[in-house]
Amino acid sequence: MSITLLAGFAGLCLLLAITPGPDTFLTIRYSLSGARHGIAAAVGSGIGSLLWAATVALGLGAVLERSASAFVVVKVVGGLYLLYLGVTGFIRRGGASGNDSPPSGAPTRPSTRAALYAGLFSCVLNPKVGLFFLAVVPQFLPAGTAGFGSIMVLGLIDGMVAIAWLVLLAVTVAKAVVWLQKPKVTRTIERISSGVLVLLGAGVLATARA
Repeated sequence: MSITLLAGFAGLCLLLAITPGPDTFLTIRYSLSGARHGIAAAVGSGIGSLLWAATVALGLGAVLERSASAFVVVKVVGGLYLLYLGVTGFIRRGGASGNDSPPSGAPTRPSTRAALYAGLFSCVLNPKVGLFFLAVVPQFLPAGTAGFGSIMVLGLIDGMVAIAWLVLLAVTVAKAVVWLQKPKVTRTIERISSGVLVLLGAGVLATARA
């Protein structure tokens, strides 16, 4: 694979990364608890992308393309997971409503491990990522080079680009929160991001049989 081809693929990955989606809103949500939480979610998403690349490289991803039922199952599970993340976001912030300062009984911050797993599972349970590797990645593979190693190289590029963008987003959001120093603003943003996750999850479930 030529440098030009790899650069073109990286550019496409960047365009897809900056397009708002579940990973974006997850990163924003966890970044409100601190940059390291958002970074953990970003890394989890990147790892999930790499796992999809490995799955497709091993030929297992083709099952999603050929089996409508398998695609629907993954889509439904992914939608339910997004709903879970969104609803728990509302519940976690519910106890702090009406107060501008965190009371002693305020919800605790999520762990970095929880943030990493959230990013990982959100990506792994998104069949569109698998279809990306099935439909788009082969277009960047020269004839006769569609082997495990070549697909994993592109998967690594996709994961690194996604992580780089999401880490930048996480640091920016975390710094903005520190600068504002307004818990009410933080709660509002988290509620919005949680609400978007709920809407995304509901949309995925509504279109599961489409």
